[in-house]
Amino acid sequence: MIKSQPMIAVSDVQASARFYMALLGAVSGHGGDEYEQLLVEGRLVLQLHDCRPDANHGPLRDLDTPPGNGVILWFVTDDFEAQLKRVQDMKAPLDREPAMNPFSRSMELWLHDPDGYQIVIAGPSEWEHKKDR
Repeated sequence: MIKSQPMIAVSDVQASARFYMALLGAVSGHGGDEYEQLLVEGRLVLQLHDCRPDANHGPLRDLDTPPGNGVILWFVTDDFEAQLKRVQDMKAPLDREPAMNPFSRSMELWLHDPDGYQIVIAGPSEWEHKKDR
């Protein structure tokens, strides 16, 4: 089994952690100003790291390039309506209103995080519904 644990470089780890905790219903798995792990139902879903190089990494982001260039953070939820309410409660501006994706046949909404990373929140696809039967 392979699990994805994306890490993004952000300008303010704590501010980004607060944003993603509110957005995803996540909790802190690490804490700190330089690095954070965000957990949903005990699973690591996203790592946040500041932009400065450290002993373990070289530069994590070219500061002359917009954050997330070529990256979309895609999260799938079993309860799209509850996730939509969470986004509405945050008053986060949407890039795309919630709509059915005709290819995956799942509901989606699109927005950006405080650093400019593109985010998609999607409900389960038709394929995922069939797999669970």
